[in-house]
Amino acid sequence: MKEVAENLNNYYQLIAKVDVLCAEIMMHCAESISCRKGCDACCRQFSIFWVEAINLATVVANLPQKQAALLRSKAADLAEQDVCPLLVDGVCALYAARPIICRTHGLPILTSTDTVPVIDFCPQNFTDQETISGNLIIDLDQLNKTLATINALFVSQYFKGNPPPTERLTIADALFLKI
Repeated sequence: MKEVAENLNNYYQLIAKVDVLCAEIMMHCAESISCRKGCDACCRQFSIFWVEAINLATVVANLPQKQAALLRSKAADLAEQDVCPLLVDGVCALYAARPIICRTHGLPILTSTDTVPVIDFCPQNFTDQETISGNLIIDLDQLNKTLATINALFVSQYFKGNPPPTERLTIADALFLKI
């Protein structure tokens, strides 16, 4: 377990940076962001990289057995496109360990579609603003490249040079991984 945690250090550093950026966005745009505890419309089953899946599996392995069993039971009952198995009574059961997509969801992101830059965010957010300051927009393409690089390094260490069985997993699949 200690070796797994050491292999997750790059991921933890990325999460820390993402959390600082997200906190800054939330602070500066508080009146324009409707995301809050209990707002769970975006909490769906997402695919995640192995580094994020192993992180979730590590957290679940350290939960009290009853809580871990509840999450796994929910995951077993969900179809791939259903609500996230971590959602319990409208709240993320593993909020501190949630994947990066969950940390940034709803906030203003910059991405490209056919090389055309697009700014997107939850339609319930920023309904009273026509513009958003550039330093409060997450460059999703750059974030995803960084996450993919961290994942590639993690996978090479975790699987000792062998390819993983799949490129990505669902959050539900992550809950059943044995660490």
